[in-house]
Amino acid sequence: MNQIQTPLRALLLHGIHMHAWVMLPLAWQLRRHNIHSRCFGYYSIAQTLPQHSRRLTEAVRRHYQQHQEPLHFICHSLGGLVLRRFAADYPELVRGRSVTLATPHLGSETANRLHRYAPALIGGAYQNGLDGNLPPWPPQLELGCIAGNHHLGVGQIVGLQGEGDGTVLLSETRPANCRDYLVLPVNHSAMLTDPTVARQTAHFLRHGRFEHMSYR
Repeated sequence: MNQIQTPLRALLLHGIHMHAWVMLPLAWQLRRHNIHSRCFGYYSIAQTLPQHSRRLTEAVRRHYQQHQEPLHFICHSLGGLVLRRFAADYPELVRGRSVTLATPHLGSETANRLHRYAPALIGGAYQNGLDGNLPPWPPQLELGCIAGNHHLGVGQIVGLQGEGDGTVLLSETRPANCRDYLVLPVNHSAMLTDPTVARQTAHFLRHGRFEHMSYR
């Protein structure tokens, strides 16, 4: 069935303290759904979200110099906030659908605690980013959000309480103007390797909604 689907193009954005290559397992799984991906890298703590947004603009414009079809976005954790900043700054360049994976759209309690005791660990990612101080997602753009509820991650080290993926709480993951929302039984890091996450992401990019009848 995947062989007869129209190929799509997507840009993948990683999370904090990561590199572009960490998105490769997800990119490989998306190929099974005929989604061809490139991974965008950025200096997650050395620079700020507005700086990431400007660099992302260059990558997106290069895409449209070479291709006519829309570019979709798939973002893990902080990468979703980078996309939020980009969508607010350059909404005309967001022409495809977007999916965020475990992104703390409403601010991150884990980041709040790290910022209080070890601010260097999150650097430029905190202000106007992980602190939740971001412009809203433009309502005309299609956004789907996937969150996890397997509580295993760095949040446990800082005493994070509440339902979530071990790093990000569920209550932090659903922004205004989100077209669809899905919770899966995965932790924060497993978002990048779980085949159901890849399948649901592909489904949203093609249809503008997730499959809510059967997760597995």
